[in-house]
Amino acid sequence: MSTALIVEDSLTDQELLSGCLQQGGLNVLTAKNGEEAVAKIHNHKLDVIILDVVLPDRSGFEICRELKSQAATSGIPIIICSTKGGKLNKLWGLRHGANAYLVKPIDQEELVQTVRNLIGS
Repeated sequence: MSTALIVEDSLTDQELLSGCLQQGGLNVLTAKNGEEAVAKIHNHKLDVIILDVVLPDRSGFEICRELKSQAATSGIPIIICSTKGGKLNKLWGLRHGANAYLVKPIDQEELVQTVRNLIGS
C-alpha cells in the first residue's frame, strides 16, 4: 500500500485530505509544519507528499525546492494544495519542482486521481 504525507497546519484541512486519501486506499502520515515534515520524510518511505504553501515555520515552496534538490527525496512526487490559486502561484509552485498544484477547497476526486497518476496506481 502506498504512503502519503500531508503537510498541513489546518487541522480541518488535514483531516479532510487524510480521509480522502485513506478512502482512496493510501496510508497517510501528517505533519503540521516544515520541521515535522522533514523529519517524517527522512524516517519513512513515502510515495507522495501533499504540501500546503502557508506553514507556520517555512514556506511550502521552500520545502518543495529543498526536497527536489536532494538525491534522496527528488523522486518523491509533490502535490501543492493551497488557497493561493493565482496563475503566478501555480507557476511558482511548478518552478520549485511540484508535480501538481491543486487549489483549495480541494476536489476530492481530483486529488485522488492526481495522486494515482503520480504514483502509478
